[in-house]
Amino acid sequence: MGPTRAQFIQYAPAALAVVPLAAGPWSALAAAAAGAGAWAVNTSAPVLRSLIACGLTTTGCGIAASEVLAAGMNPLIALGLAVPAGAAALAHHRNLTGHTPALVPATTTGAGAGLTSQEQVIAAWWAEFISGPTQTEDRKLIQPGAALEQLVLQVDGGTVVFTGIITLPPGQQVRVREGDVASVYGVPVSQVELGDPKHYAPNALPVTVQLTAPAAQPQIAAGAPTTPQELWAAYVAVPEGAMPGTTLTVTRYDGPLDWEGIATRDRRAIGTVNLQDLAGNLDLETIQIALATGDKPSQMGIRVMREHALMHGTMLSSVADELSMDSRGYVRAGTYVDGRAALLPLAQPGSGARHLYLVGGSRSGKSGLLEQILLSAHRSGIAVILASPQAGTIAGASLSAYLGDGLDEAMGALRLAYAMLLDRESRYRSPAFPFTDPLVLVVIDEAHMLLSDSSQYHQEAKAIVEQLTRRSLKRGIGVVLATQTPLAADVGNSTVIRSQLLIGGGAVFLRCARGQGNLVGANAVEGAEGIDLSMIPSQWPGQYAKVADRDMSGLATEAAAAPEDGTFGLGYLLTPGSQAVQFRSLHLDVPPISLAGGEPVGIEDCDAWRERDAITQTPMVDKRGKNLIGSLADLLTAAEGAPSSQEPAAHHNPAGTHAVTGPARPGGAPAASEGQELIKPRILELLQEQSIPMTAETIARKLETSAKHVKPRLSELKKQNKVTNENGLWRAA
Repeated sequence: MGPTRAQFIQYAPAALAVVPLAAGPWSALAAAAAGAGAWAVNTSAPVLRSLIACGLTTTGCGIAASEVLAAGMNPLIALGLAVPAGAAALAHHRNLTGHTPALVPATTTGAGAGLTSQEQVIAAWWAEFISGPTQTEDRKLIQPGAALEQLVLQVDGGTVVFTGIITLPPGQQVRVREGDVASVYGVPVSQVELGDPKHYAPNALPVTVQLTAPAAQPQIAAGAPTTPQELWAAYVAVPEGAMPGTTLTVTRYDGPLDWEGIATRDRRAIGTVNLQDLAGNLDLETIQIALATGDKPSQMGIRVMREHALMHGTMLSSVADELSMDSRGYVRAGTYVDGRAALLPLAQPGSGARHLYLVGGSRSGKSGLLEQILLSAHRSGIAVILASPQAGTIAGASLSAYLGDGLDEAMGALRLAYAMLLDRESRYRSPAFPFTDPLVLVVIDEAHMLLSDSSQYHQEAKAIVEQLTRRSLKRGIGVVLATQTPLAADVGNSTVIRSQLLIGGGAVFLRCARGQGNLVGANAVEGAEGIDLSMIPSQWPGQYAKVADRDMSGLATEAAAAPEDGTFGLGYLLTPGSQAVQFRSLHLDVPPISLAGGEPVGIEDCDAWRERDAITQTPMVDKRGKNLIGSLADLLTAAEGAPSSQEPAAHHNPAGTHAVTGPARPGGAPAASEGQELIKPRILELLQEQSIPMTAETIARKLETSAKHVKPRLSELKKQNKVTNENGLWRAA
């Protein structure tokens, strides 16, 4: 093993002084001076080696030339001895100029002067320690021949970065690693980045080296008062923060829990933001933060609230003129956290209808929003097919053209909606047909009761809803699907249903039960990342104390809850291509149905509507839940053998009971109209005996018949002012 660099520097002056002693005192003195100078400037080992070789060669050649001349030999021989001496001097000069100086940021005294010098230093270090061209026993190259090509140096303030391409001849593979480059240039490995070999040729790999360390992140002293900008820079804008690389500009500041600002990323899109991460970075609750996207993808509005801006709500009666659909197909659904009107799309003029995905648990305001949607559809001339598996839960159900109230009837409403799709497809072959028929909205409340694996209608309902969400928009039929949680099981574990709902319109997310509202993992929704619906509180902060301080000495018979008493309707509204924005639906200070006026919007007269009674009782899949009926002709053929409204289906009739059909007509056909007339006195008698209001299904069950028998008779009795109907509940007048 050869001497080290330190040993060269220590012993070289003595060696240079001793070796040429035979040449005389002047040569020794010159060599000693050269060695002392090399020691003083702390020169490198390659330069010392070159200096020693040059000294030995020139001294030896000088002695030989002197002897030749003294012996009287040809002077040309003495001249020839100068050639090796000159070669040694040139080699020493090359090594001296090729030696790399210290790698420090260059100081520019002229245009580009310092930058060129810095590039030369970088290239020289690369050649000496990584690629060569020469390798000695005491200096092993990292990979000989791995040249640094297309070197580019970028200096921005205190940041110095160079990029290049490690290049080898074809057939060879780059073996230089980040740690090798970091050791050569004396930087941490984290400041060196090599391209992924999978994306580049084996013999050409890009490299980026940050020569200066990144600026230290601001440190916040414990307990010291901090500004939003400092908190943002320390926790949010860092690489592991919720919005890395952003800066915060505060536009309003009324305290650490009440401020607004704009987050900006320099010429790069911010993208979607995980709201949970942002709340964690700022040490706040999720409900205290609201985001608002702007026109520029590189900016996003931020709002931090002590008292929520939506606490007092917006009254339904105050925006009644905004409930009808505008020229763009939008209706007013509530108010955003920044005070702007929150709009929902129900249609896309010239293209078709729109879908809506609605999620909300008990007491979240989901039913109130559905009533509001029914009112907006009514005032916009949109017919509604309502499937409500949980009977009697929608107060505005009477605004629908067809109501499936109860589990079996709700399944029938789905069948009718699918039949309408097939009917319109058979009548209108072109998707761009003029909408002479009304738009139809298929509203499915508590959809999990039909779609979940535990439902008896799981396979059929899933098949129908998948086809509706895929094919119905161009035919003027939209789907509003409401569930209690965003879990995949609530939509039959169908990625088709949820993705089509989100693509085809928008989504409303309200409060859910704890552990069931996290929009991550399998339940992730693009644009709503990090939102946990279970974190929406059921009460505003401080409301419990307000309730405790109330005077309860007397009870008001007509007490009404103030909007700020609960968080009903508070959630997030997501429209296609945007970030979910916090909003609150309208507060129902008056029943929506009271603002309707007029009869429900009807569905066009067509085969599917005319045969609705048979269609609603015709299963559309086989016993295995497969092979959904695919054409209107096949559906009408299947419906011919199904029980009609005069002949209830088997699952509508309890065992051992018989429907009232009346006397038979000639030929064996029952006199249906006469038989139905016999039910009316029984209905009226039941309602008069019972002091509580009942749904049509309850009446049918008590009379041991089908609801299909009862509902038409109830309508006739209502016209005769013998019974009344309030929110789907019937009682004697």
